[in-house]
Amino acid sequence: MAAGSQSDWPLAASAFQRFLSWLDQGVDSGGETYLEMRRRLVFYFDRKNCLSPDDLADETLRRVARRLEEEGEITGKSPAHYCYIVASFLFLEYQRWPARKHVSLGNPSEFGDVASRLAAPSQPDSSAEAQTLRLRCLEDCLQGLGRGDRDLIVEYYRGEQRVKIQRRRTLAARLGLTPNALSIRACRIRAGLEACVRTCCARHE
Repeated sequence: MAAGSQSDWPLAASAFQRFLSWLDQGVDSGGETYLEMRRRLVFYFDRKNCLSPDDLADETLRRVARRLEEEGEITGKSPAHYCYIVASFLFLEYQRWPARKHVSLGNPSEFGDVASRLAAPSQPDSSAEAQTLRLRCLEDCLQGLGRGDRDLIVEYYRGEQRVKIQRRRTLAARLGLTPNALSIRACRIRAGLEACVRTCCARHE
C-alpha cells in the first residue's frame, strides 16, 4: 500500500478490543466473531487467487478497526457487510501492486519469517530505504517483547500456508491454548508491534 495508507497507523490494544465488541454487536463471543470474519475474508481473497490471503484479511480488519477508532462508530451497514466493502477496495489496490506480491526483505536475522510478513506487507510500494528502516525497527520492537510473546509471534508467522497451519496447531497445544485463543493473542501482539514500529520509524524520519 502506498505511504500514508491506514496500515501505517498504530492500532492500540483498546481500539482492538473496541473493534471486537463492534463485531460482536453486543454479544460477547470471546473473539469467535472476529475469527469467523477473518476466515471468511481469507476465503474471499483466496478465491480471487491473491497471494498471501491471510495478510490481506488481516489488513482488511485493521483498516476497519482504524476507521472505527477514528469515526467512533460505523453505521448503515452490518459489520460483515462493511468488512467486505473494505476488502473489495483492498483487492482493487492489490491489483495495482507491482508484480502483485510483497517485497522480499530476505532473511537477515532469526526474525526473517515474521519480519517479511509484518514489515514488508504493509508498504509493498515503498522505497527500499523505507522498508529497510521498517525492518530494523521491527527487529528492535521484537527484541523489546517479553520472551514468551516474542517466541509466540515469531513461531505464529513462520512457514508457508500448510506448514504454517500445522505449526500454529502445535504451538497452541504447547501453550495450552485453543487455536482461536492463540489467534486472538497473536493479533494483540501484532497490534502492539505495529504501534512500536510506527513510533520507531517516525523517530528516524
